[in-house]
Amino acid sequence: MQTVFTFPEAFTVSECDRITALSRAEALADAGLVGGATDHNLRRADVAWLDERDGAGWVMDRIMQVVLEGNRNVFDFDLREFAESPQVARYGADRQGHFTWHSDIGDGPVARKRKLTMVVQLSDAGCYQGGVLEMMADANTRQADRRQGSATLFPSFVLHRVTPVKSGVRHSLTIWAHGPAFR
Repeated sequence: MQTVFTFPEAFTVSECDRITALSRAEALADAGLVGGATDHNLRRADVAWLDERDGAGWVMDRIMQVVLEGNRNVFDFDLREFAESPQVARYGADRQGHFTWHSDIGDGPVARKRKLTMVVQLSDAGCYQGGVLEMMADANTRQADRRQGSATLFPSFVLHRVTPVKSGVRHSLTIWAHGPAFR
């Protein structure tokens, strides 16, 4: 089974800029972990939930197209819903933004149903240093495509991290597709 799949141009540069602007329309929140806990040693970022932003409906329509196509062509998971809002994360050098190794499946009633994760690169890779999305699906570490607009899909049980941002700011869009437990 292929464990990481990339759509190189899932979103246009203009769409990425629009999503980033939507996330900044109101104050961002301090990023937490599954269950609402906060631990800046594990994750240091700011987030916006797009379902709380006016004018963001088109983003979910687009997400659904990309996730469903990737799932159909690569993973073939039993996906039933998108039970969580799309999340835009801001990882800035000003906060030494990062997220240590983790998987997206958690103990919460919604997080335990996560099956497929998609992360979209919203920032131009030349605008920051560090902030690399790395995945470890096996003994090898893979880096996500850093081109603006690329979408990386992987099973939610895959370990991944965002390395510390050393300069500038990295924005990303994350969504989880949900379904019954893996068997």
